[in-house]
Amino acid sequence: MIKTLTAGRPWTRLAFIASLLLAAPAHATPVLVVDAGNHQVLYQEEAGAPWYPASTTKLMTAFVVFEAIRAGEVDLATPVTMTRNATKQAFLESGLTLGRTMTLEDALFAMLTASANDVAVALAEAVVPDEKAFVQRMNDAAARLGMTGTHFSNPNGLFDKTNYTTARDLALLGLEVDRAFPEYSRFFQAAAVTIDGKEIKSNNLLLTRFSGTIGMKTGFLCASGRNYVGLATRNGKRVMVVMMGATTERERNERSAQYLTQAFEGRLASGAGRLEDLKNRGDLQPEDMRIRLCTDKSAAYEASRDALYPMGLPGHESYLKDEIPGEVHAIRTWANDNLKDVPVPARRPS
Repeated sequence: MIKTLTAGRPWTRLAFIASLLLAAPAHATPVLVVDAGNHQVLYQEEAGAPWYPASTTKLMTAFVVFEAIRAGEVDLATPVTMTRNATKQAFLESGLTLGRTMTLEDALFAMLTASANDVAVALAEAVVPDEKAFVQRMNDAAARLGMTGTHFSNPNGLFDKTNYTTARDLALLGLEVDRAFPEYSRFFQAAAVTIDGKEIKSNNLLLTRFSGTIGMKTGFLCASGRNYVGLATRNGKRVMVVMMGATTERERNERSAQYLTQAFEGRLASGAGRLEDLKNRGDLQPEDMRIRLCTDKSAAYEASRDALYPMGLPGHESYLKDEIPGEVHAIRTWANDNLKDVPVPARRPS
């Protein structure tokens, strides 16, 4: 089997490592490819398995905010202020401190492009009185959309055992965001933002390396691996790919682009029916990837994944061949003098 997966190469040390790790009692990392036009499943692996969503959670945060705008509760000019609760979030790269304020429009770009965990909480608190009430809206929306394998516990996707989803459910969410709110597609298309002059790039490399990419959201936690919900269009065909648990950004980006390429070329046809017909696996618990990705065992696991998915490595074909100018959105903040400054939490470890 390893010889097949490594495209006929001789048995190697990397393949041997892969065979050992693949023998572990763990299901495959989920993948789902869907025709966005008719919701036909083109390809899937463990699409109903529960997984920690990481920052792909922010797709639901955006959905709830979009609904609040449509209901007239807030608008794109509504001020979003960094509260004490917002500045307590982990892994901050925004540089924002207590009391810094921006428009809701800019906050959406900061959350979706820069994946700012603090801004996600500040957005939630700008829509409803507190974060808990916003999370209830997230779960109510998930129920309405038929996301039967999903439960949210926060608006930014930071690790919580009760914050989980499936590839099936994320596809439902992403497709509904795209269908219901086409006027807000620009929030998913920026390749970078500047916050008071400081540039933060999106982790969605497909925006600048795979033509036709529309968005949507990446995510990473040690517990989840690297996740992706992506949408692209070519020649009138619209395709969504959801990937959970990728080991490296290269793997996530290359595999996503590979599945999209195969879908656009008509080489994927699973016969699995419509997206809504896929079943979520209520008999499973989310797999915790921390031992594989963030311990002394991570090098061996990464080597095994490189052997399975060598696309983009030296000597191997890359599916990210295009050169597309990236859109950059400029964000300006101002001080809310009613709040005092506090230290900024620690940055995400490299």
